[in-house]
Amino acid sequence: MTTPSPTHVDRRYDFVLARPIAAVFPLFTPRGEEAWVPGWDPEYLHPIDGTIGEGLVFRTGIGGECTLWACVAWHPEDHRVRYARVSPDSRFAFVEVACRALDAATTQVTVAYAITALNAAGEAVIAATTPEVFAATIDGWRQRIETAWAAETAGTAA
Repeated sequence: MTTPSPTHVDRRYDFVLARPIAAVFPLFTPRGEEAWVPGWDPEYLHPIDGTIGEGLVFRTGIGGECTLWACVAWHPEDHRVRYARVSPDSRFAFVEVACRALDAATTQVTVAYAITALNAAGEAVIAATTPEVFAATIDGWRQRIETAWAAETAGTAA
């Protein structure tokens, strides 16, 4: 990990989900995130059908911010994916998600971001991305996933 600067920061956070790795890892694909990220509606640019793999390019727009994404490393056998993303008005980042089975029913998820500012707006994002804020943000992912699973379970029980 590098020393934080006004123009770059590396952050990492781990959390645990009480599901098998085969159910967890697909949640960190663009299509998988549709199940638990509010407002997540990727526009697939290549391939147009959104098939996950190295070279997938897509666009998102949440909160009025356009972000372009590319899958730069796809290792489903290792339960690891890495994306490059650019929000042209502020920052570039690499995002890596790696899953590890703790046992047959429990998975550890590691999320790492390496963010580089493109301008003053990006520097403001970096300044705001303290270790505590990053941990709370990524732990919010865990909470949203668990909420989505609870709703799914309640829906099938009805």
